[in-house]
Amino acid sequence: MPEVHSVPQRQGAVVARAVSLPSGGRALAKLTGEVLGADVRAIPVGEQETPVVDGIANRAALLENRAAQRVALKTRSKVLTIGGDCGVELEPIRAARERYGHTLALAWFDAHGDLHTPDTSPSHAFHGMVLRAAMGEGDPDFVADPRIGGGRTVLLGARSMEPAEREQVWRQTVRYLPVHAARRSTMAGNAVLETGDPDEVYLHVDLDVLDPAEFDGVSCPTPGGLTVAELVGSIRAIAATTPVVGAGITECATDDPEALRALVPLLEAVGACLGFGAHLGR
Repeated sequence: MPEVHSVPQRQGAVVARAVSLPSGGRALAKLTGEVLGADVRAIPVGEQETPVVDGIANRAALLENRAAQRVALKTRSKVLTIGGDCGVELEPIRAARERYGHTLALAWFDAHGDLHTPDTSPSHAFHGMVLRAAMGEGDPDFVADPRIGGGRTVLLGARSMEPAEREQVWRQTVRYLPVHAARRSTMAGNAVLETGDPDEVYLHVDLDVLDPAEFDGVSCPTPGGLTVAELVGSIRAIAATTPVVGAGITECATDDPEALRALVPLLEAVGACLGFGAHLGR
């Protein structure tokens, strides 16, 4: 049976709304458990803030939180991680890569590139570095080992990238589908296949990939994004071509029940991909 892990970390984000990530993450995890008919495993994370060290804000706190995740991820079940900031995805991706091997692909739905390193990030926020770390580049204490190959990574729906992140796209370090392409489900599915006929895929959804008119309860709302229906369609297309073996949904900064209800179709679609129940996503 797949598992739901609640990781309400906020230290990877340094924006004003980051203070709402713990309560938002817990509320979303609770809703996820209800929608998928699953128990939720709460992963202990600290609330403390620690100094910027080696270009990473809250470096010590993030390493401590990651250690707690690593213990929980010794499970052999598929895991749906509910954040918290995007930094909570590093350890589940590393664990999936270790378990499934080099043919694992990564589909990264996000309004931002998350392709910084400590040397390029103006904010020092780790949630803007996590994809690059998953690909094996950055601070040695954070990079994933084993890593996801850049050629097996697809960035979908990003529309707010800084020059250092755009350089990675220009250099084709990652495959990139802008919003107009990411909302076309066939293109999303084909983009994952084009990473080299992967045997499995890990699915990451930063909720800011959605347009704020659809859902604005995120830490960094960014206009011009996907609708919930478009996101669900692309996720289903990816799952139809490549088995989903892990997933994460992050950056929920609201605990308002009415606002969260808009995400139920997304939870059902991701749950169905992971095998939470044959009735889900119909």
